[in-house]
Amino acid sequence: MCGRFTLTLDAAALQRIFRQFIIPPEVQPRYNIAPGQPILAVPNTADRRAEHFLWGLVPAWAKDPRRYRFINVRAETAGQKPAFRAAFRRRRCLVLADGFYEWQRSGKKRTQPYYFTLADRQPFAIAALWERWEGADGSVILGCALLTTRANALVKQVHERMPVILPPAAWETWLHPGEQPVQALEAWLRPYPAEAMQMWPVSPEVNSPRSDAPHLIEAYAP
Repeated sequence: MCGRFTLTLDAAALQRIFRQFIIPPEVQPRYNIAPGQPILAVPNTADRRAEHFLWGLVPAWAKDPRRYRFINVRAETAGQKPAFRAAFRRRRCLVLADGFYEWQRSGKKRTQPYYFTLADRQPFAIAALWERWEGADGSVILGCALLTTRANALVKQVHERMPVILPPAAWETWLHPGEQPVQALEAWLRPYPAEAMQMWPVSPEVNSPRSDAPHLIEAYAP
């Protein structure tokens, strides 16, 4: 799974890099983005405007949004599962990030956290799904969930799953408005090359979702 990630650039820097998208001017660097918080995503709408979604997809049919809130979806089954198959075909998005955290485990306990980035430290786009949930009282939740796949050789040293990082060549297909064939989408949902990534241990302070500071992504000696 992917339970925390970062987007450490401001709006101006992101706009220079992601020229094909419209980045909101209020975006600020974040070093420990956690489930239930707002995340920056580009939905498959014609204007390619990035928006803030809740990290937690609630299926449109859910009666109680507290019982159904998905932060991750397995890429291998997203196109078939009742909770996600409609969104997989029609409501896709790219979540902007520049790193993510994973934890080594000892039994069921999380131990040492690690930070993963691309080798060139450039930001990237994670494949995700979005959904609009509307309550009987008129409340609305615009939420999304990240797609995960099997870990590459680097991430596998720490965890068996990783987020689906889509290369730029896949963005147009993923963000195409409307319904897309499942097979055309699934072809892109594979582990990112291990040789194009790097990792290092970071402070256990990242365990707390209340922590959000630049030093969290610095190398840490356990």
